[in-house]
Amino acid sequence: MADDTGNTLTFTLDTGNGEGDVVIRLRPDLAPGHVERIKELASEGFYDGVVFHRVIPGFMAQGGDPTGTGMGGSKKPDLKAEFNAQPHVRGVCSMARSSNPNSANSQFFICFDDARFLDRQYTAWGEVTSGMEHVDALPKGEPPRAPGKIVKATVS
Repeated sequence: MADDTGNTLTFTLDTGNGEGDVVIRLRPDLAPGHVERIKELASEGFYDGVVFHRVIPGFMAQGGDPTGTGMGGSKKPDLKAEFNAQPHVRGVCSMARSSNPNSANSQFFICFDDARFLDRQYTAWGEVTSGMEHVDALPKGEPPRAPGKIVKATVS
């Protein structure tokens, strides 16, 4: 296994029923530009306090929008797509975007289940290695009435 120093992202989530850590192995081998952006935003505190505004059972939990609406992003430029062969299956982390393939910015989603129809159309950049039960516990809805949120994002 490659040295993952600096490529572990931890989201401390508040699900409304307590807090828990979700540990994500970042995959710069798949999407170096996207991983760099996630690390940069996490290190700047951008994700701290941001809610999961779209949580669809059996599909995915989406967050990363500072406005909590699904319409916002960071002030950084949008990213060029880095579509790859990583299948969108349970625990895979991928970037959200508009219909423009090169519009990913700060929003991301974590798959609850197989979503293979997204393969090679969205940029997968990581995978949950522990704490998926906390993602499963996020309040559901589009948006949830009382959304779960990222208390703190750290890179190690």
